Amino acid sequence: MSDMRVIWIVDGSYLMKAAPGRFDYLRLRRFLEEESGAPFYDAYYLNSTPNPPSEAQDHFHSWLKKAPPYGPQMRVKLYALKSMQVTCPSCGHTFDRTVQKGVDVGIATLIVRLAAQDQYDRLVLSTGDGDFEDAIAFAREVQHKEVWLAGFSDSVSPDLQAYANRVIWLDRHMARFAKE
Repeated sequence: MSDMRVIWIVDGSYLMKAAPGRFDYLRLRRFLEEESGAPFYDAYYLNSTPNPPSEAQDHFHSWLKKAPPYGPQMRVKLYALKSMQVTCPSCGHTFDRTVQKGVDVGIATLIVRLAAQDQYDRLVLSTGDGDFEDAIAFAREVQHKEVWLAGFSDSVSPDLQAYANRVIWLDRHMARFAKE
């Protein structure tokens, strides 16, 4: 189906934490395009980053934007990490920690907006978070889009799996896109 418009949306934090090892986004893109039977019409990477990001993070995010064969050609949307003060309920010790804010809303909005604008026929979503259930239900049931999940077997919410037309278990294919 060469006329199939397939988009790939990546929750960067999910892939980084869920992957059982280091992988190459360009090789992963090629693998998923092969599985999908069509080149990606568009690809999106959403994540949080410290403000300012490190030089290594800047380099990685710039590389994600580069077109093949030099990079996976993804549109990168970064949200600032937020500082949050937390108090331990047991000992009363107060400490600061950073938390991701805005990424999930950004991904859900992108799924819904692009579906409503008829920008894709198939969504390949790399996340495991059940919070996206309403967004993919809208894409599938209201906008009649195919929804594929590309995630790791121990970290994809059953709520998402219930709406998927197909699930690609990445851990079963890790050798295809692992870092060399």
